[in-house]
Amino acid sequence: MLTTRPLTTRFLITATVTAGLLPVPAHAASAPAPPRETAARHSTQQNAPPAVPTLVDVRATHHPGLDRLVFEFRGPLPTRRSARYVTRLIGDPSGMTVRAAGNALLHLRFADATGHDDNGEVTYGPTRRTYPLPGVIQVVTTGDNEAVLSVGVGLAKRTPYRIYTLTRPNRVVVDIATPYRTVKVRTYFLNSRNFASGRTPYTTAVIRPVALPGTAYGALQRLFAGPTRAEYARGLRFTGSKVTGFSRLTVKNGIARVHLTGRCTSGGSTFTVADQITPTLRQFPSVRWVKIYDAAGRTERPAGRSDSVPECLEP
Repeated sequence: MLTTRPLTTRFLITATVTAGLLPVPAHAASAPAPPRETAARHSTQQNAPPAVPTLVDVRATHHPGLDRLVFEFRGPLPTRRSARYVTRLIGDPSGMTVRAAGNALLHLRFADATGHDDNGEVTYGPTRRTYPLPGVIQVVTTGDNEAVLSVGVGLAKRTPYRIYTLTRPNRVVVDIATPYRTVKVRTYFLNSRNFASGRTPYTTAVIRPVALPGTAYGALQRLFAGPTRAEYARGLRFTGSKVTGFSRLTVKNGIARVHLTGRCTSGGSTFTVADQITPTLRQFPSVRWVKIYDAAGRTERPAGRSDSVPECLEP
């Protein structure tokens, strides 16, 4: 049963049995020495370093009452595993903030483990993933340095969790409680194939579960998390226009006001982040117009019943 506090990591303890030395039979004393090649190979095997746990897959699925995150390792399990809620994710070794969409951030740490091969190539796929789950929104790598692998998880809510291990194959599992009701909303992404061919519509809607009561906020949060891997393979993209997120969303008298964070630039394109924000918010009956502000709080038409974008999003 899930507790109200993070549970201590469960370790699999393997008992090591040391065999006693057996008496050497008399006839063995005169046995010929093993060939030098065999002896050298035996020595190499005995001196070979233990395999380093290597992350090879990250999966997330929903089960009744919880979202389950699975980290599969090749080789042994990491010797130490830990999880804790944090106020921000810090990159290792850069020390810079790593962004992840969510109202709560869970930091996972795997000691004596790696996520890359001898050539420095990532062994488990994308280092930033989006999931259409009630709790888990994003999973991002925050560090893979000096045999310490760290991961950040963006969650819809801060809830109890449990971390444990499974074998055959070796996995670290994190179960995150989802004891809340969700509703399905639409999030609109750029359809890159339609846009490239000039075929409208340029956006395609996908379904996301968001927790009540902040459905408009939740939909916008899922938009900034971007498409899933399967959606990306279908040509869906999130056009961010150098925006890093949003700091505030208010809805009053039919007008949704969105305050962006980050640089904000159209880059000369006719399609910007505003073209995804507007339909995502307009699906709600309480929203008739959408006014988008840059990080400095500016928009072209702040008053009146109309849509508005900041100058930085003009082509």
